[in-house]
Amino acid sequence: MMDKITLTSRERAVECALFALEKKAVDIKVLEIKQLSSIADYLVLASGHSDKQTQAIAESVKKGLKKFGKALDVEGLREGNWIVIDYGDVIVHIFRDEVRRYYDLDELWNAAPSLEIPDEDERDGIRR
Repeated sequence: MMDKITLTSRERAVECALFALEKKAVDIKVLEIKQLSSIADYLVLASGHSDKQTQAIAESVKKGLKKFGKALDVEGLREGNWIVIDYGDVIVHIFRDEVRRYYDLDELWNAAPSLEIPDEDERDGIRR
């Protein structure tokens, strides 16, 4: 029997961003907030152009991360305007473009350092 693969919070955040990217999410940011807040270690922010796209992005993240552990909570999936997926150490926010601009979490968390999302050639092979 194989042991379940575990991820660090940083690896989980990057994987969330990569799965969002697979569904053509735009303006993806991975913010390290552990020094600024106790709610999580990382926030992943991503946008889609329609409710169907944001729903597809969320499903991609959930499905892709399932082998590493189930999300603690998912909110907003039915409506698709602002979807939140909570993994405890990583919180993923997937917005429709106009909703993201309105709530402007990017500005709210502007003091948080941003991680660079690796391209396919730079990934360290976490996915199996």
